[in-house]
This record gives sequence, C-alpha cells and structure tokens, in this order.
Amino acid sequence: MPIFVIHKHHARNLHWDLRLEMQGVLKSWAIPKQPPRTKAIKRLAIQVPDHPKSYADFEGEIEEGLYGAGKVKIWDKGTYKLESKKEDKIVFELNGKLLKGKYVLVKTKYGNKPEKSWLFMKV
Repeated sequence: MPIFVIHKHHARNLHWDLRLEMQGVLKSWAIPKQPPRTKAIKRLAIQVPDHPKSYADFEGEIEEGLYGAGKVKIWDKGTYKLESKKEDKIVFELNGKLLKGKYVLVKTKYGNKPEKSWLFMKV
C-alpha cells in the first residue's frame, strides 16, 4: 500500500503538508488550517513541489534561507488506498492514526495561483 504523511510545519506561517506517495515521490499540498477529521469541513490545499519518498520520515528544523525554513513534525502518517485519480479530482481512503476514511482533493480556481489550488475534505 502507498503511504501518506502529514507534516505540521512551522514555517513563515503554520500549516500542514499533505503528502501522498505517487509514482515514486510524495505529491504534496500545503494546507493552511488543520486537516479535517469530520465531513463537511473544506480546507484549501495549495499544491507544492514533489518531495522524495525518504522525506516521509523527516522531523526537525529546516535552516533559515532554505526552502520551507522552520520546524517540521509528523502530525499523522499511514497508508492510503487510491480510489480514483483524474486531472481535477483525487479520491482516496486514508488509514492513519488521526485521519481515517475517504477523502478527496478537488481542483479549484481560487486564490492568486489558481493552477495550484485544490480543496481537501473528508467525504
């Protein structure tokens, strides 16, 4: 089963980084508010650069001057089952310690970088 990890990231602004293992890398989205544990809560998720799979175990401090500078801690981790993946919608089931159940990422056109804007929610 592929893995997922959510890093709690104290960078310039506190956010959570959702990472899904796909095609040998961790596809990543920055979520400005804590990921939802219940249905009907939508969170903005901004797609960010892919990370190597080895980054799934990283916790520590990223030095000032480097991309993502700040404190990183694993908030949740586990496996997931990909249900469907389209250009504008990814449906998957998370099996972590905190997040369990069916989730979706849906492409939107929000914000100042609409090409990277998604919504993340439990369904």
